[in-house]
Amino acid sequence: MNAHDCPQIPERVSAAVARSFRMSTAVARPEPRVGSHARPTVGVPEGQSFLFDARSAIADLCNVSPERVVLGPSLPVLYSALVLAMRPLFRHRSSVVVCNADRPVLTDALARCAEDAQLRWAQTDLATGDVPAWQFGELVDGSTRLVAVPAAHEVLGSVVRVADIADTVRDRSRAWVLADVSAYAPYYLMDFDSFGADILGIDVAELGGPQVAALVFRDEAMFGRLDMSALQLDVSTGLAGGVSAIVDHYARLVEEPGRRKTRRNRLEFSMGLTQRYMRGLRDDLHTFLGTLPSVHIVGVSGEAAEGARMEHTPRLVFGVHGVPAETVHQRLFANGIVSTPAPTTPLLQDMGVAEMGGAVAVGLGPFNTEVDIEQLIRTVASLA
Repeated sequence: MNAHDCPQIPERVSAAVARSFRMSTAVARPEPRVGSHARPTVGVPEGQSFLFDARSAIADLCNVSPERVVLGPSLPVLYSALVLAMRPLFRHRSSVVVCNADRPVLTDALARCAEDAQLRWAQTDLATGDVPAWQFGELVDGSTRLVAVPAAHEVLGSVVRVADIADTVRDRSRAWVLADVSAYAPYYLMDFDSFGADILGIDVAELGGPQVAALVFRDEAMFGRLDMSALQLDVSTGLAGGVSAIVDHYARLVEEPGRRKTRRNRLEFSMGLTQRYMRGLRDDLHTFLGTLPSVHIVGVSGEAAEGARMEHTPRLVFGVHGVPAETVHQRLFANGIVSTPAPTTPLLQDMGVAEMGGAVAVGLGPFNTEVDIEQLIRTVASLA
């Protein structure tokens, strides 16, 4: 149950990466020209096609065209490169808005590269883990160039209403909204337009894929306003060869009988049913764990969070009153459940994790079943 920390890598992905590393430097035999638009690619290594295939796979995942996808070796590197590419848009006293619900490594990357800009912080509701959209009306003004938020918290599981935030930002500014969908993508069918954002960031490794990341832009016209040389990053062609495999894996989690369909069509069917399955596991996890009187689920338990209507991914952070988190973690592992200690981020500390004596993070994946949840509840109940 550590999908938030170490997603399971499907066999087809590891095989694809091994094959791609082996073939990336090979040069394919030239094929005969067919059609008036065919272009010869004599002498081009196979690895170049892996990069194009990776962009196409991310495009299918987000329901966009491949031309809007920029690849990078990691999301922090891409975030840093994006700020550098946006330098032509920055003016004296420009501002960037970040959120304390985002991963610190991403906010650090933005703060480091936007050193000449004023950094403003959007705050998370400490009772629920929500990021209220109304505050962006106070944080954003004409000087704001970029607003960065997560689509879902990496361990709390709270889903951020990015579309509401984007609407609030556009009422106040022409700033671009950047949303990290890495913790959201494993559980939901994604459509770029539904987020209302200008740019989506995704870490493919969080899906169980290779160490490759991507930025997906709203419109190719945005490239004309950027210094695109900053976004021309080196990406391992061997690793890029595994991106298509992980997207294909999600498209085949549930296969629809009938005639052959496009990958996007298969994703819509597969992720639709997977989303329903994961919601069922999430509901059982919250319900049964929440009924244990000594258990506190961060951002879910308590009077302040009780009436909140929030969507959650099947990830959560919990503690057992009077029992150190390390003891809980070890007992779970002894009973065959792999969890992780909750990360010591400023947000979790502000939400009271340190006062609880620490907490344990749990993240489910498509391979988990009701049996796993029952085993978790029995083990925690023996401590509580």
